[in-house]
Amino acid sequence: MKFFTDYTNLVLIAVLLISGGLLLWPTLMRRGRGAVSPADAVLLINRRNASVVDLRPAAEYTQGHIPAAKNFGLAELQAKVGQIAKNKSNPVLLVCQTGQQSQKASQIVSDAGYAEVHVLQGGLDAWQKAGMPVVKQGAVK
Repeated sequence: MKFFTDYTNLVLIAVLLISGGLLLWPTLMRRGRGAVSPADAVLLINRRNASVVDLRPAAEYTQGHIPAAKNFGLAELQAKVGQIAKNKSNPVLLVCQTGQQSQKASQIVSDAGYAEVHVLQGGLDAWQKAGMPVVKQGAVK
């Protein structure tokens, strides 16, 4: 009991708890939004048959996209949200150039009844930096 009454020990305990919380904060925030890294996205696609939706304009999509990605521009997503996947329990991975537009679109897809919606953290930029394949004009690069 004397350990907890010593002022120095209480300060050290407080510092420990605060630093631990600050270390966990980014992980907790990312998990809540459904953001996944490129490596986790590959696992979703390969192991869980995730549907990939590219939200960029068609011109950018043709310049390079994730293999098997469907292109629904952010403006047309609301009208075509039912075409993403036949089974709404399968995961959906939303992709844009940097990840910002995907965050906005995730609410639309969730509201449409899809059970598991993920956003590619960092978007296609992060995907390419991780060395993942990109389809461009019918060829994998």
